[in-house]
Formats: sequence, structure tokens, C-alpha cells
Amino acid sequence: MNKIIKIILLFTLTLPLSLERVFAKEKIRIGLLVPLTGKNFEIGQSIVKSTRLAINQINNLSIEIIPKDTASNPEITLESAKELISLGVKIVIGPVFNENLIYLDKLNELTFLSLTNKSNHNSKNIINAGINATSQLNAIKRFIELNGIKKTIFLTPDVGYKNEIKDAIFNSKIKITENFIYNTDPTKLTQQIEKITRYKIRKQNLKDEIVRLEKSEQNNKEQLIERLKKRDTLGSVKFDSIIIADFDESLKSVTTSLLYTDISPKEKYFITLNQWFDESLLKETSSQPLYFPSINKKNYENFTSEYFEKFNQYPNQLSFLSFDLVGLVYYLILQNNSIVDKKVFTKKTLFKGKIGIFEIKNNKINHILNFYKVENDEFKKIF
Repeated sequence: MNKIIKIILLFTLTLPLSLERVFAKEKIRIGLLVPLTGKNFEIGQSIVKSTRLAINQINNLSIEIIPKDTASNPEITLESAKELISLGVKIVIGPVFNENLIYLDKLNELTFLSLTNKSNHNSKNIINAGINATSQLNAIKRFIELNGIKKTIFLTPDVGYKNEIKDAIFNSKIKITENFIYNTDPTKLTQQIEKITRYKIRKQNLKDEIVRLEKSEQNNKEQLIERLKKRDTLGSVKFDSIIIADFDESLKSVTTSLLYTDISPKEKYFITLNQWFDESLLKETSSQPLYFPSINKKNYENFTSEYFEKFNQYPNQLSFLSFDLVGLVYYLILQNNSIVDKKVFTKKTLFKGKIGIFEIKNNKINHILNFYKVENDEFKKIF
């Protein structure tokens, strides 16, 4: 990691005057495809405002953001993208939702920095800029290696993103003993966790040991029996850590089932995916410590405060990402000798934004994330 940090070209959105002159002659137009109407218009408005903040910090009159409405509709998204082409745009931030990408592979003139974290398409002109599963597993892999964890199991809900998780496990090369797919139905979940943790076998082991001691002639058997009766199970499980690829109440249901089967986060590592500092997790003291990869928390809080001070409302999470993407595009154009073309996303480049470190190569973006622990009513940064 130290080598990576050394080669990062540190970049802030406020550039020195000498770099501002690079774009003095020609306007650099960046398209923005977001929902400005319809049920998701608040998300779009928040993203537009965050890109304004980024432009203000860059403080270069040659950079122009051109918002267009998607209305969360693939057909409207396509027409808006065509309008951007007519305006001379070559790079577009957006769209927000994965389903709005379906027609955009036809527009080879444009490169789209989609805000989604899904990676289930092969279109060469669409780059997923969201915090994808591979980026998250890379951070988890680093944590596992730093702590010498030998046996890890993966718990993946039987939902739409399960194949994405499967691909991320392969891409990250994280070492796991097994990936269990579970049904999120609460009536079925506990039974599945019982099976994964060998709960009934461990429960029976305890009963058998108590019976054995009762029949034995050991001098201290009463003391041993009393100690065993305070336990719920007896015997080991075949893992040291558990990665739970879930969120919100479904995540809490899994951790509750693990606790029920006598698996404690004090003895086994409970790890999950990016939770965006969900404060409800602070109240789940029985499931702590809980570990997860995420963005730079301090920068996120600073951005939120700045956004609120400017607009008197709080931003959504995608606003934070779109703020960084404006700076990323500007930086990459500078690195490409001020030429706006598809090559800007092909070279291996590291960019330090507010979210963290962006890793760009071969039209792909990954994030080098931080890692946190939920414990004692706070989110503690580990790395």
C-alpha cells in the first residue's frame, strides 16, 4: 500500500493558476445524465448541486456541466444523451440507475461514467464508477490478510446481486472456504444459519458431554457440569470469520441468527459490505464488533457539512460520488494533454478524491477503500 501511496499524483479540486490556463481557449463540456423529473428527481437535483460545488472549487471558467434529464426512463435517457452529443459533449457523468444504461452502448461517441456499482454489462463506452463489490472485497481481503485470518465463509442473500458477488469473489481472489446462498425469508433464515454453523450438532455435543460427566467418577464433575450448563453449545465451527453480503434489516436478521446459534462477534469476525455509516448499526451492540469497507468518513462528513451550509439540505450518497467524478474527469483530461477522448480512461492512473483513491485502467474504475469497525457507539477507522 505504501508503494501505491507514493505514486499517487495528489490532486485537489482547487488547481493552481498555471493549470487553469490549459483550457483557456476551448470549453470542456461534461454531460450529466440524472433524473430531473419523476419519482427520483430529488436524487438528480442533489447530484446537480454537488457538481456545482465541484465546479466552484475547480474555479476554471472553461469547465461546463450540462445536465440532462433521464426521468429514470431508458428511452428518455437515450434521447438526452443524443442531445449531449449535439452539444459537443464526449464524457458524461451518469446515468444513475443500471436499467437506464440499456440503449447507451449505441452511442460510441460518448463515454458514460455510470453512478451504479453494478458491473453486469460489457459495453466499452460505459464505465461503472460506483463502489463495486470487487473494490469492497479487495479491502476485506487486505483486512483478512493483516489479521492472519485463515478460514472465512461467505454468506450471500439469494437476491439479484448474488452473481455480482460471485464475480467479485473471483476477481478479488479472496480466499474463502465456501459461499453459502441463503433465503432472506426470516422464517427460513434461522434454519439455514443453524445448518451452516452446525448448531444442532454442537447443541447435542453439549448434552452428551453433560450426560457423560454425570455418569463419570471425576472428582470435579459437579463443577464441570455446572460450567457446561451455562453454555448453549459445545464444539467448534469451521471458520474464523464470516462475510455477510447484506444490508439494513436483512443484515441484522443474519447477525441475530448467528447469535442465536451461539456464534459471537467476540470470537469470530463479523464482516459485511459498505454500510455507508448506517447509524442504526451503532445500536446493535450484541453484533459488535462489526467490520466493513467504506469511503473516507471524515471527508464524507466535511462534504455533507459544506453541502448543507450551501443548500440547507443534506446530500444523498451519490452526490458525494458525483462531486469526485467532476474532479476525476478534469484531472484525467489534464493527464491526456488536455485532449478529451476515450484514451483518458485507458491508462493506469491513481486519483485521490474525497471518497478515497480511484484506480483507473482499461476503461474500469475501482476504489481503494478504507476499513472500519462498529464498536462502542462509534465507527472506528482501521486503515
